Amino acid sequence: MIGRRGLLRGAGVALAFASPLRADETREAGEAVLHQLGADPQNLSTPQHLFTQLTIPTRSFFVRSHFGPPALDRDRALAIEGLVTSKLSLKVADLEALPKVTVTAVLQCSGNGRSFHAPRVPGLQWDHGAMGQATFTGVRLKDLLEKAGLDAALKKGAHVHLRGADAAPKPSVPAFVRSIPIERALDPGTLVAYAMNGEPLTLEHGAPMRLVVPGWAGDHWVKWLTRIAVEKTEAPGFFMQTAYKMPIEPVEPGAAVPPEKMRTATTFPVKSIIGAAKDHAIAGVAFSGEAPIAKVEVSLDGGKTWKPATLEGEAGAGRWQVFRFTVPATMTGTLTAHARATDAKGNVQPEKAQWNPSGYFWNAWHSATWSAA
Repeated sequence: MIGRRGLLRGAGVALAFASPLRADETREAGEAVLHQLGADPQNLSTPQHLFTQLTIPTRSFFVRSHFGPPALDRDRALAIEGLVTSKLSLKVADLEALPKVTVTAVLQCSGNGRSFHAPRVPGLQWDHGAMGQATFTGVRLKDLLEKAGLDAALKKGAHVHLRGADAAPKPSVPAFVRSIPIERALDPGTLVAYAMNGEPLTLEHGAPMRLVVPGWAGDHWVKWLTRIAVEKTEAPGFFMQTAYKMPIEPVEPGAAVPPEKMRTATTFPVKSIIGAAKDHAIAGVAFSGEAPIAKVEVSLDGGKTWKPATLEGEAGAGRWQVFRFTVPATMTGTLTAHARATDAKGNVQPEKAQWNPSGYFWNAWHSATWSAA
């Protein structure tokens, strides 16, 4: 998909970027500057070397914008409406009075890795930095829908429409409206979140409320939520009916795919990324939207043989674990390592990613080359 202003612009160039610090602030250990992708709107990439830890600090967590953020309004209300018996208007204080849930999950833009697809496809040319893992705290969307009186007859087949406060730059640009199937909305992991990494959401990350959909691509994680509505059909409009689509079947690189042979991009595939390789130590992260990670393997001979890495962190679908691997001390000089992950459903990270016209879900074996003494 060519992102909202990407509809109007070409891909941007990565530039060093750091949000300003107040005089009394210091950058926490493990934080790093973000990299700006394109001039406008705000699209910021997490540095790859941070992909060696279980969570990414908020200040170093990637930012994806289509139109740019609205004005910060922590009292902005969220409407729950549509096919419910009691329409609700809720502020963060109202959510905080309800049962609190915290999940740890990977947020990944569907276009993460787009720049590695060949032939090249249009859109923001993300490398690996359009992803991160954080803890998100809020209320189950299921609880809110039931509080609003969701009709039991609609618990199958309906769709939940999602809209945020961000506005298109001109009337001719379509509004960013998404929807998710009711079954996904009622999943206990799907949240309306008001906090990230133990602190209130920042404006860049969707304050005062955003959706959290573990295991699904970030376009479903609508920020600056203002409206959630239960309807009988999918949301209309460009960003649901045309954008964020994948071929139903694999296609040849460069092929055109007719709309009737496309589906909505939802669950991201199994993937691992090497965050750091130094001397005789390799570390990275691995995750899958389908199932928990079962194993990560490392090859030092171009994929001929593989050795298991160790895993750290709690396993779960849509949740990453850190992997670590020790290179034999006898190996010195210029080394190249490849990593591949396998999830608990048997999905294996492929040697080559499946090309598609929008450049989504790149997940080929990842490699790193470095010098070991």
